[in-house]
Amino acid sequence: MITIHKVEYEQKSILRNLLELYKYDFSEFDPDDDLNSNGLYEYKYLDHYWTEDGRYPFLIKVDDKLAGFALVRDIGKNESDQTVYWMAEFFVMKKYRRMRVGQFVAYELFDNFNGHWKVAQIEANTPAQAFWRKTIERYTNGNYLEIRDDDWEGPIQTFSSVTP
Repeated sequence: MITIHKVEYEQKSILRNLLELYKYDFSEFDPDDDLNSNGLYEYKYLDHYWTEDGRYPFLIKVDDKLAGFALVRDIGKNESDQTVYWMAEFFVMKKYRRMRVGQFVAYELFDNFNGHWKVAQIEANTPAQAFWRKTIERYTNGNYLEIRDDDWEGPIQTFSSVTP
């Protein structure tokens, strides 16, 4: 059973710990991200999820065991006055990746945050690109665009999760 839980402030340390695992996995694709002098990667935006509006942290559980997290941001409105959501970070532990946990969680988040979505991957992270292309292709029945932006080095999938 896959469940998604909003991270309460009192659970911030759980998310911080999972972010370390995520950043460790991600270090394969980002050679500029190194450990600090305490042996930690750190995530400089962690506190923002409890101090800024429009940031939504979630824990992912499988059979009541921690399996990952998702960080979603509301980044404003588009020209159609739809809220634009950004998948800021998304992590499913390796042991759960072939169980469609990521797809299930992505669909749930897309459904629960109705609006226009942007999901970006860095150029070097080809496994994430494959995952998101397949997941978004299935979710939208192919009704999405893949764009490039001057402010991002890699593909960005854009689509609407609003039901017509």
